[in-house]
Amino acid sequence: MYIRNLTIIGTFKSCRQLITNFHSMPSNFIKEISVLDRSKVHIKRKDNVNHIIHNLIKEGHKDLQIISDFDQTITRQYRQRQNVKKKDISSFGVFVRCPSISSTYSARARALVEKYQPIEKDPKVPVDEKRPIMEEWYTQIGQAIRGEKISRLEIEKTARESGPLLRDGVPELFCELNKAEIPLLIFSAGLGDAVEAILTNFNVLFPNIKIVSNFLSYNNDGVIEGFINDPIIHVFNKNESAIKDTCYYDVVEHCKNVILMGDSLGDCEMADGVPNLKNILKIGFVHDSVAENLPQFMDKFDIVLEDDQTMDVVRAILQFILKL
Repeated sequence: MYIRNLTIIGTFKSCRQLITNFHSMPSNFIKEISVLDRSKVHIKRKDNVNHIIHNLIKEGHKDLQIISDFDQTITRQYRQRQNVKKKDISSFGVFVRCPSISSTYSARARALVEKYQPIEKDPKVPVDEKRPIMEEWYTQIGQAIRGEKISRLEIEKTARESGPLLRDGVPELFCELNKAEIPLLIFSAGLGDAVEAILTNFNVLFPNIKIVSNFLSYNNDGVIEGFINDPIIHVFNKNESAIKDTCYYDVVEHCKNVILMGDSLGDCEMADGVPNLKNILKIGFVHDSVAENLPQFMDKFDIVLEDDQTMDVVRAILQFILKL
């Protein structure tokens, strides 16, 4: 495993040398982890990031949990064919592609996206102003979805046939996390039923994974009544307080160190509610309107990955943590 990952985690003469360097003084991990020195890896506060990585490695994986967004974080932001980039579909997009979907819902969903998504993506609109608008959007989605008769089996079939792709390295990352028994909490403002179907399709829905998302509620006739969860999960209300008083909360209560991943400014708050949070490393993926979005992303995230459709950086850092 170590040999296979040399191109990712950097080169050392031996594990003994790494351990000696680590214990003698804080290393410059930004230099030693070679992927962090790439031109499209942006780090505003390098000393702080080095300190966080140092602490994560020092304290080991037993106190670590991963908190991640799903759409365009675990999945790819786009597919590229013949130099043409096409945005990959979301978990809600899988639902819309189901053959049994009504034209009424499709039209309504499209109209809502056209109305609300520009506000969600606009870097000039403060997050506090976006929150009630996002709640309004998702409430209308919950209302529009009522009466549809799309089974979970149909969602699973659609995910297999035309669902989004995972980022390069996601299957390997998920296997490594599961093997090390590191909890992975996936917060998704998308459709939880589709999230499960997509992960199942790629054989990576492991026991260490907990999904907090919007799951469909059905009546006895298989007709959708809305969402099970209340409140509805939207982009700017995802945080760990949503799992309080659940069995999963008991699992992660001792995990005071966090690696967080997201592609939205709202994702930065997903670790809010982690009890006794000690160290957190926030990794952001930015692709759309980079010139506009990059400054705010660099303010909110510790590491910002520009146009990166891989999990190379996350896996590289994890390999360092797991080696000690």
